[in-house]
Amino acid sequence: QVQLVESGGGLVQPGGSLRLSCAASGSIFAIYAMGWYRQAPGKQRELVAVISSVGSTNYVDSVKGRFTISRDNAKNTVYLQMNSLKPEDTAVYYCNADLKTMDWIRDDYWGQGTQVTVSS
Repeated sequence: QVQLVESGGGLVQPGGSLRLSCAASGSIFAIYAMGWYRQAPGKQRELVAVISSVGSTNYVDSVKGRFTISRDNAKNTVYLQMNSLKPEDTAVYYCNADLKTMDWIRDDYWGQGTQVTVSS
C-alpha cells in the first residue's frame, strides 16, 4: 500500500511564502514524475508544477517565477516553495506521484490535499 502525506499549508498574507512537502511511503519500487495540483472553489483541478525523476520541471504560467518545485529522491519527497503569494493562489493543493509498486503495478497516487489560503 502506498501513501502520500502532505504538509505545510496554512494562512498567509499576500506577498508571503509557504513551503509544501509531500512524502511518499509504502511498497514503492520506483517513483517517476511527481507534481502538485490545486483546486479552488468552483474551479477544476489544475496542474501547478511537475518534476521528473531526473529533475526536469514544468510550471503553469501563472506561477512561473514565484513557485519552485524540487524533490529529494532519497526521501521520496517532493516540495513546492511558493513565494510572492497572491489571493488567487488560494486553493486546496494536492500532491501526485506516478510510481511503480513492489507488485510491479504502475499508477497515479494522490495525497489528501492541504489548504492554502492567501488573505490579508
